Amino acid sequence: MTSRKWVRMFLTTLLIGGVLTLLTSFILKSESYTRVLQPFQLFELVGVLLFFLGFGLIFSVISQMGFFAYLTVNQFGLGVFRRMWPSIQLFLVAFTLFDLVYFRYRAAEGAAVWPFLWTAIGLLAISLAVARVKSKETNSKAFVPALFFMVVVTTVEWVPALRAGGSDYVWLMIIPLIACNAYQLLLLHRITSSNKSA
Repeated sequence: MTSRKWVRMFLTTLLIGGVLTLLTSFILKSESYTRVLQPFQLFELVGVLLFFLGFGLIFSVISQMGFFAYLTVNQFGLGVFRRMWPSIQLFLVAFTLFDLVYFRYRAAEGAAVWPFLWTAIGLLAISLAVARVKSKETNSKAFVPALFFMVVVTTVEWVPALRAGGSDYVWLMIIPLIACNAYQLLLLHRITSSNKSA
């Protein structure tokens, strides 16, 4: 991968994270906009927009750090565990999904289990779809690493919002994280294959 292509990928991922968080904030944090629109306060509105845009840029950078950490961990796992690495990845996927449901449910006193269960099912469904596309565009061996990245790495990146509490920021963070992670995962082989063909 050339530095020019890496910079392009970095900037486009940054843009996706910023724009998606800003759009999500219109729905999840509408009261922040209502306060500055009634009555209309221009400087406060610009401040709110920049605040959520800045959040999105931070989420995007977290996603990109996670992606490059994943590339390193995946190579390390292949080198150390060899044939066992896909099985270990599947175990970690299952444990992460269990953690998303069970431990979050135990920490939330008096809450129903269904919101935590649906969150894990939703993340798994999106991850399976992205992993399927990745394996179709590359090869079948890419399915498990892609699933591992989309479930495990996304959840690790999501931890700050999960610990902070408050469902608004949990959803405000996960939407751009999933989009940025899927974008990077599906773009990588296109960039590297074009380098090989050149």
